[in-house]
Amino acid sequence: MGKSINYIGSKANLLSFLETNISDVVKTDLSHMVFCDIFAGTGVVGAFFKAKVKKVISNDLEYYSYVLNRNSIKNTQDYRLYEKYIDELNNLQIKSGIIYKNYALGSGSKRNYFSDENAMLIDAARKQIEEWHTNDKIDEEGYFFLLASLLQSADRVANTASLYGAFLKMLKKTAQQRLVILPAEYQASTNINEVYNKDANELISEVEGDILYIDPPYNHRQYGANYHILNTIALYDDAPFHGKTGVRDYVSSAYCKKSEVYESFEELIRDARFKYIFVSYNNEAYMEQERIKNIMSKYGNYLLKKQEHQRFKSYKKYRASTEEHLHILIKENH
Repeated sequence: MGKSINYIGSKANLLSFLETNISDVVKTDLSHMVFCDIFAGTGVVGAFFKAKVKKVISNDLEYYSYVLNRNSIKNTQDYRLYEKYIDELNNLQIKSGIIYKNYALGSGSKRNYFSDENAMLIDAARKQIEEWHTNDKIDEEGYFFLLASLLQSADRVANTASLYGAFLKMLKKTAQQRLVILPAEYQASTNINEVYNKDANELISEVEGDILYIDPPYNHRQYGANYHILNTIALYDDAPFHGKTGVRDYVSSAYCKKSEVYESFEELIRDARFKYIFVSYNNEAYMEQERIKNIMSKYGNYLLKKQEHQRFKSYKKYRASTEEHLHILIKENH
């Protein structure tokens, strides 16, 4: 099974905290509920609730996130139908392409994100997946399953301290290992879920349901910059790559800007057509607790729950905790 990506703000360790508080507030069977995860990231929250609710709506502005969620949230058939293609991908010959030319030292790029061999293995796999899809050898579910599998597996051999904002000078031990593509598992389901690749504030007027989960960026870290290579693998286009790190053009989130975050947040709350709104936000983030309370309280009954949480770390030896806040709104006139 493909291991999930080490991700800024991941809620993988807070799922029981979220489930407990959501169940306590909603006080009814979640299986009849429509659950929306509007800043989905790698999709751990939506995937967790996939079997517990009537329908999941998943969204993120980043395309790599769309690929991951298109697989884990929207795919419904047994993923083992596509595992034979994983074996074929793991037996391809290396092939130079966009990743090798731009993100491996051997190409002369001066960037050391992947070993030469792994960069060319990523290129070979990415080209093969596209060819299968173009020739209708695989359907949409198979396409996003294989792309998600490649993204997760490439991330495991990346020569970074988890983020792609910089590469390491020397290949670390895991980056020296040969790429092996493992299946990105997902839960088979009869539910018809929805996955979007949009700005949250634009999407909010297009969707409705029962439970809205909001987990926005907390600070200046732009996900488009910190995970740009995952977008390049997913899109596999000849975009302009800039500077020492080869970052591609990306859309900046208003939630990463102190000057815009409060206005964007209030718009999201105001326009949400959901009765129950849960906002994950920690005590070290841009928006102050009291201002979040003031904004949300305008639209209904406000509650706050807290939980100690280990902060995201790019180096394994780094240990620090923060306080995760779950701001809760039972919205009136939703």
